[in-house]
Amino acid sequence: MQAVAKEFGIEKALKDLGVKDINNGTSTGSNSFGSGDVIESISPVNGELIAKVTTTSKADYEKVIETATSAFQTWRTMPAPQRGEIVRQFGNKLRELKEPLGKLVSYEMGKSLQEGYGEVQEMIDICDFAVGLSRQLNGQTMPSERPGHVMREQWHSLGVVGIISAFNFPVAVWAWNTALAWVCGDVCIWKASEKTPLCSIACQNIIAGVLKDNNLPEGISNIINGDYKVGEMMTTDKRVPLISATGSTRMGRIVGVTVAERFGKSLLELGGNNAIIITPTADLKVVVPGAVFGAVGTAGQRCTSTRRLIIHESVYDKVRDAIVGAYGQLTIGNPLDEKNHIGPLIDKDSVNTYLAAIEKAKAEGGKVLVEGGVVEGKGFESGCYVKPAIIEAENHYEIVQHETFAPVLYLMKYSGEVENAIDQQNGVVQGLSSAIMTNELKEAEKFLSFSGSDCGIANVNIGTSGAEIGGAFGGEKETGGGRESGSDAWKVYMRRQTNTVNYSDELPLAQGIKFDL
Repeated sequence: MQAVAKEFGIEKALKDLGVKDINNGTSTGSNSFGSGDVIESISPVNGELIAKVTTTSKADYEKVIETATSAFQTWRTMPAPQRGEIVRQFGNKLRELKEPLGKLVSYEMGKSLQEGYGEVQEMIDICDFAVGLSRQLNGQTMPSERPGHVMREQWHSLGVVGIISAFNFPVAVWAWNTALAWVCGDVCIWKASEKTPLCSIACQNIIAGVLKDNNLPEGISNIINGDYKVGEMMTTDKRVPLISATGSTRMGRIVGVTVAERFGKSLLELGGNNAIIITPTADLKVVVPGAVFGAVGTAGQRCTSTRRLIIHESVYDKVRDAIVGAYGQLTIGNPLDEKNHIGPLIDKDSVNTYLAAIEKAKAEGGKVLVEGGVVEGKGFESGCYVKPAIIEAENHYEIVQHETFAPVLYLMKYSGEVENAIDQQNGVVQGLSSAIMTNELKEAEKFLSFSGSDCGIANVNIGTSGAEIGGAFGGEKETGGGRESGSDAWKVYMRRQTNTVNYSDELPLAQGIKFDL
């Protein structure tokens, strides 16, 4: 490894996480059963090979599904609070390993070290949430119209849950799904992004240790490695009743149709094209950090990243100048160095997509306010570092309607009442996150009303990025309609059953129907 890995303790972090045989070796976690082709994990931080990982073949997958199905028979019979105890122990292990796992996330994916630590903290938080939930998987009792009868509703475990996650949150999104699925009595098979396989191996090692300490089947948690073809093994498999898939809208269309054809359930968390509306009363002290972090955090590679600022014409110049000035203070560089705000994009394909988006915006009439481009020179040898760009544009531009997973921010004006800004915000096919910056109560309430934001997330005086695990996370329209994490998102991981019990000596029929024999 190059000096950056040694300087920031990456080699030690990998050893602490049980990810061995680094550089030219083959790394597999428990239950990965890898005997397929080899893929390479390349760090976008410095372009270095971290490890080679064997992928999952069809035969390997069959072993995984058999192991998971067998483990489900044991796991589902444990009382939910006991399952919660296992999740509690997993959360505590994450607390112990927060530093090395956060460093691995930062090094393998490229997000800032603080964001890497923050992602592990999200895992810890969802474990805490799930532990409490394990004592609150409540059904309900309903009155029956028939005398001597009672109706109730209860929830049962689904079985094997397939989780497909994206590179941008290589550990947190898996934890959102799996912590809830576990307390619901399900077992999980995780297909992580082929761009960040070591993060999934590290997580599998951690939970495998917890399961072993409690004499529980290893197959409660499983990983499979590889590209979309490995994911297809799950999406087409009737033995996997639920597929939770996070990624692009294009991917979601394929997964949704494939799973629906076999009458499975799918939870889809797909693209975002998120906007902040800035009204005349907005406080710049709130606007600037909210908009800038939303646009450049994780180098614009969040599904909740801010893509559009819709600014009232009366304050447009002031807001524009403040945002442009803030961009001048941003530092780009090694994300493991905490003085840097922005790390690299995940790979050179993403860089090319970013460059193409800027050129298309220019071709459609956009005016560049902050020039983008690839950062070159010492410390940027991976070729994945880019400059955040700001472009004045119109909402109807084709490129503006498209989600570009990179730090490109579009500025546009609105005039008149806030309803005009809301129409612009809603005028895209995605519907994940949205925000309004205002000190006017009526504007805020209009934004949150049934005729306001059409997104799954709508914020007032905070940005589009940075969701907490207590609330259900997800969006509408081409974002997929799924909900993960908090609130009652647990219900998707279970099946609902309505029960009617007759404790009388008669058999009256519903709706007063008579059937005399």
